[in-house]
Amino acid sequence: MRLDPKAEGLRWLEQAEQDLADARYLLTGKRYHLVCFLAQQAAEKAVKGFLYAQGLEWVRGHSVADLARAAAEFNASFKALVPVGGNLDRHYVPTRYPNALPGGIPSQAFDIEDAQKALEQAQHILNFVHPMIES
Repeated sequence: MRLDPKAEGLRWLEQAEQDLADARYLLTGKRYHLVCFLAQQAAEKAVKGFLYAQGLEWVRGHSVADLARAAAEFNASFKALVPVGGNLDRHYVPTRYPNALPGGIPSQAFDIEDAQKALEQAQHILNFVHPMIES
């Protein structure tokens, strides 16, 4: 049974909001690499939510920038999210895997400034997407 597109979009958005809340919680524990990763995940899920709300049955990929480009096919204003998404995409792999860094490990490579910026960027995307799905 296929879900209603808007309901599916809202389901993805709800998880995006939870991921962002979890990222904020991790900020208090100084887990900056995980904050950055979850911020990227929140933004990814929010844009996927928009795409699902448009009736797509399968949304592939993990790049927020690429997903924003796909969303721009439905609403051109998503083009403005491409650079923000690109910044968040930088956190997809190196926040988790030591071999994605030239030295050290992810938990040592990210700081509070990285985490705060990622949170701000993800919140910007969620704020942008939310009314697009709810309307």
